[in-house]
Amino acid sequence: MKVAVLGAGAIGAYVGAALHRGGTEVHLIARRAHLAAMREHGVRVLSPRGDFTAHPHVTDDPAEVGPVDFVFLGLKANSYASCASLLAPLLGPDTAVVAAQNGIPWWYFHGLTGHPLEGHRVETVDPGGSVTAVLELRRAIGCVVYCSTVIEEPGVIRHLEGTRFSLGEPDGEISARCKVLSAAMIAGGLKAPVEPRLRDDIWIKLMGNVAFNPLSALTRATMAQMCEHDDTRALVATMMTETLAIARAAGSDPGVSVEKRIDGAWRVGHHKTSMLQDLEAGKPLEIDAIIGAVVELAGLTGVPAPALRHVHAAISLLDHTSNVPVGAH
Repeated sequence: MKVAVLGAGAIGAYVGAALHRGGTEVHLIARRAHLAAMREHGVRVLSPRGDFTAHPHVTDDPAEVGPVDFVFLGLKANSYASCASLLAPLLGPDTAVVAAQNGIPWWYFHGLTGHPLEGHRVETVDPGGSVTAVLELRRAIGCVVYCSTVIEEPGVIRHLEGTRFSLGEPDGEISARCKVLSAAMIAGGLKAPVEPRLRDDIWIKLMGNVAFNPLSALTRATMAQMCEHDDTRALVATMMTETLAIARAAGSDPGVSVEKRIDGAWRVGHHKTSMLQDLEAGKPLEIDAIIGAVVELAGLTGVPAPALRHVHAAISLLDHTSNVPVGAH
């Protein structure tokens, strides 16, 4: 089996290293200092489960790799529409694309046979079909990441917690390609269940992301600080309650209570969300998939979501103004 990791950052390099350790042929597509370090020293993983070093092929040119069986996308969802030139050399007739993204994926209503919104395009995450044009729906395998990693220094991945990468077909089939990929990930030391209802997993994770990510960027607070501040905790609970209602109206059942979800977040401790880290690094914020699409689905399903709408408005303005000098237009 041949796997390319497009966007071999903290999560992508960790997955690539694990797959390579399990015996899979792995090609990492990376850039700059991280690329140079991995070429020279391999991918060094520091983990409470045991440190290890893997030496997959590393390049910045996908044409060196050619068509693969699976492309693991380690890019942020807001980069998908612009990755066509990098992705194209990796695609053969049957190449599957595994999107390890936060939030609502571009394929969300694909394969939902009998659902009133079957085949509907989520405009927020697939504006004008720009993502579908790059990532064909037939290639999509969903992936929900329950894993936390950081790049400690170029070529060095610090694995903090979690090894679960839930996989699933948009139509719920337990497919041969999902089973093959799952087996390869398990051989590398990861958990990779194939879920017939992956959308439920998407919403379980999204309940936390939709609230904590934008609020952390707006307040500069850690997970624990937001949970321990009474008024903010109440706002998180309201946003989660609205999100649960939207999920159920869209045909999913996350199967977790708001309080249990908040308590799980509190146990993470003084961790900065990825959106706060992006804000501090001056990067664009991953708003559309995490909260914008949820607000869009609220409109599609007729669920009132005032708290989500208000926070979405505020974080969208912050994203717009964060790199604009005060007083500029």
